Amino acid sequence: MTGPERCRLRDLGVAVGRLPAGPLNAITDVRGVRVGHCTVSWGGPELPSGSGPARTGVTAVFPHDGDLWNGRVVAGAHAANGVGEVIGISSIREWGLIETPILLTNSQSAGAVYDATVRWLCEREPGAGIDDAVMPVVGECDDGLLNDLRGMHVREEHVRAALESAGDGPVAEGCVGAGTGMSCYDFKAGIGTSSRVAVAHGTPYVVGVLALTNFGVRHRLSIDGVPVGRAIADLMPVENREGSCIVVLATDAPLSARQCRRMAARCSLGLAATGSYASDGSGEIMVAFSTAHRIPRVSKELVALTSVSNDEMSELFEAAVDATAESVCNSLTAASTTVGRAGNTVHALPLDRLVETLRRAGREARLPHA
Repeated sequence: MTGPERCRLRDLGVAVGRLPAGPLNAITDVRGVRVGHCTVSWGGPELPSGSGPARTGVTAVFPHDGDLWNGRVVAGAHAANGVGEVIGISSIREWGLIETPILLTNSQSAGAVYDATVRWLCEREPGAGIDDAVMPVVGECDDGLLNDLRGMHVREEHVRAALESAGDGPVAEGCVGAGTGMSCYDFKAGIGTSSRVAVAHGTPYVVGVLALTNFGVRHRLSIDGVPVGRAIADLMPVENREGSCIVVLATDAPLSARQCRRMAARCSLGLAATGSYASDGSGEIMVAFSTAHRIPRVSKELVALTSVSNDEMSELFEAAVDATAESVCNSLTAASTTVGRAGNTVHALPLDRLVETLRRAGREARLPHA
């Protein structure tokens, strides 16, 4: 799902890598995973700082459609550069589990999103906040080039809307939810998603990625190995504001927490394939989880988990890299030119020039209507 006249990379005839995508080419190809957005966009550039405009939002990712509080999933995390924040990453690293939805938003709304998610979960889980503390996973990126950060415009109703709208179908991309005010490689970006089907032990498994993209410098942008950023060097914003990138990876392959961490680390290679070098101010953090097991909150019995053997992980790693790279590309091709705070404008990646650049490099690219 994209805005008017925008599309996904595959609509241009280009696919990253050799592995097949899932039916939706989205993180929701992993059974049970749900995604919801709430876009917060209003006001014009004439508004004084602290009053708007808002170019921001919230995105929620549910690891499965059951009782996540009592049926936790195995997880791991990796930071290519830690100048950013994922609240809850300490418990992911310590326990190797996730027990709440994963929320994404802007840097100065992370606390508000955390608080609202705690209240939302306490309303639904009788033991939450009584038997155990609620510690949601919340990731952030700095959308302050376009969004009025001082106004802290994300409210509790926006968090609830993202949580309650979560579905398992196609995922909206570009200028939606947490991606509303984000930029990538000095073009407008935001939310992108992709998936791959990989084989381990003779069994096909789905690897799905959702990326909140807000990083990179123009001259390093590469799409399917083509140096697009050097070919399209104009349409620059008033400044390159080092942002961040949060990547969420889901898979139905049975993995241990250590293996989830290894998958998360491969997502950083997918960012690198598009041109990231994890610059000093860019917090590039990845969270990966497996839906193969439900880990009870309390168990008096031994908990037995199966996992893919290490020597069968290679194709899953390949899937993580390629799905991440294509997610970044989809965030760029789906997003639309946006005017925000102080009249700052971030232009959309021009699809006609992208196609021309890819074709010159030997790719069979074409515009969707051609």
